Amino acid sequence: VVRSSLHPVFSKVFTVDYYFEEVQRLRFEVYDTHGPSGFSCQEDDFLGGMECTLGQPAQKWLRQVMTRVSVDVLGPAGHCTKHFLCYDGPHLARTSPCDDLCLPRATAGPVMWWTCRGGRTQGWQIVAQKKVTRPLLLKFGRNAGKSTITVIAEDISGNNGYVELSFRARKLDDKDLFSKSDPFLELYRVNDDQGLQLVYRTEVVKNNLNPVWEPFKVSLSSLCSCEETRPLKCLVWDYDSRGKHDFIGEFSTTFKEMQKAFGEGQAQWDCVNPKYKQKRRSYKNSGVVVLADLKFHRVYSFLDYIMGGCQIHFTVAIDFTASNGDPRNSCSLHYINPYQPNEYLKALVSVGEICQDYDSDKRFSALGFGARIPPKYEGVWGGRAHPLPPTGIQGVVEAYQNCLPRVQLYGPTNVAPIISKVARVAAAEESSGEASQYYILLILTDGVVTDMADTREAIVRASRLPMSIIIVGVGNADFTDMQVLDGDDGVLRSLRGEPALRDIVQFVPFRELKNASPAALAKCVLAEVPKQVVEYYSHRGLPPRGLGVPAGEASPGCTP
Repeated sequence: VVRSSLHPVFSKVFTVDYYFEEVQRLRFEVYDTHGPSGFSCQEDDFLGGMECTLGQPAQKWLRQVMTRVSVDVLGPAGHCTKHFLCYDGPHLARTSPCDDLCLPRATAGPVMWWTCRGGRTQGWQIVAQKKVTRPLLLKFGRNAGKSTITVIAEDISGNNGYVELSFRARKLDDKDLFSKSDPFLELYRVNDDQGLQLVYRTEVVKNNLNPVWEPFKVSLSSLCSCEETRPLKCLVWDYDSRGKHDFIGEFSTTFKEMQKAFGEGQAQWDCVNPKYKQKRRSYKNSGVVVLADLKFHRVYSFLDYIMGGCQIHFTVAIDFTASNGDPRNSCSLHYINPYQPNEYLKALVSVGEICQDYDSDKRFSALGFGARIPPKYEGVWGGRAHPLPPTGIQGVVEAYQNCLPRVQLYGPTNVAPIISKVARVAAAEESSGEASQYYILLILTDGVVTDMADTREAIVRASRLPMSIIIVGVGNADFTDMQVLDGDDGVLRSLRGEPALRDIVQFVPFRELKNASPAALAKCVLAEVPKQVVEYYSHRGLPPRGLGVPAGEASPGCTP
């Protein structure tokens, strides 16, 4: 609750699991409360609400949604206390005076845009846009004056990455009578309760007052809980085989200080024994510890690239071969039933509605194969009638329905030209040297491809490009031979033996999900896309746009 404010900024943070392949619906509502506690919706004045999706699906990354609400007027003058509710799917949750609120995961439901009764589309998505400001709406879609709500999304999966450290020391105190010290170093993280958590213990360097310890790797989460200013403590000991190690000295720092000092060439600390320092005025140190090397390997996630402005371009290719049956016949896979979508439309809408949230212009390429269009074959649906790509998934659906009466289903089922066509566009983007454009090709077919050798060759070439391929088999054909294109059982190779650089194909028989919800189909089909996006940009060493690779950092790695 923010009291007496027409422009409240809510500090409450909602932590929400974000899944690329799922539609996650959110609703925000703002109330003016009257009571001292302010938690009775029935007595509070409803100031307006806004519906949106979290980004229209996602994968296993966490998302932090910080809500900032700007509300004009409404409520008693001088005492305009605001409170908002938030729900995900059918689950309702509200802010409270304490404890962050974790929203429950969305349940399965139809894939569709939110539409108010007044006819206004409220399908706003926030992950791909980072920040969304929309008007607050009252019942029946009426505007709540000039009131607006701003929702900000921030990735809190952590500053993903790991650190490679190498320490050495010089002039350490000699703790042994007949030989030199056998030093080892321990690195600790200071927790919130001021307790020490051991992060790493080096090996013992025998009989040496100027030891050089082996480099080691540690995740940023383990090192400092992804907080670069969290205190760290290093302790140096003289090893004793009986376990009674002699304390040599210690020093404190932070990961941020380590980075700065290493960059300036001054990464060394006095190794101090507090007891000696207290007793001896002339005491300076018990040696010096030097950070010999520091490499920060940042591991970016799919969300990092999306938040960096990477656009996901969606292309759909539909099988118009004769094996689908005459579209005028109710038994045809292309039959347009006014009461129920066919399998092609179900798969198209389920996947397309998710992908469209990550494409700013919402213009999708619609391709077809296996058809004969008078007076000659053309690959693009009604190319003359539609000079521009259809807008949004609904535009693709309309283009598909409009072209059916004008084409003759023919053959063969050759998909290599389709893959090569999209690959040429992706290849042009590859030369930009930025993580800005990624391409998803959805192929819907009712049978095994007839140009298998060429298809394998095209996929192997495409595996080096910013591109993923999803193949959905519709109908009841035997798709056993199609499984070879999905690299789950081994690396796909061309007939010449050339291996695919990465697995970019996901094959799904539609009949296995025929009775599942559109959300379940989309989840199955798109689950591998985030991993494929990260693998491509990681292999190219491309960070998300706007982040770059600062000095001292290595090239980006791949998040699991």
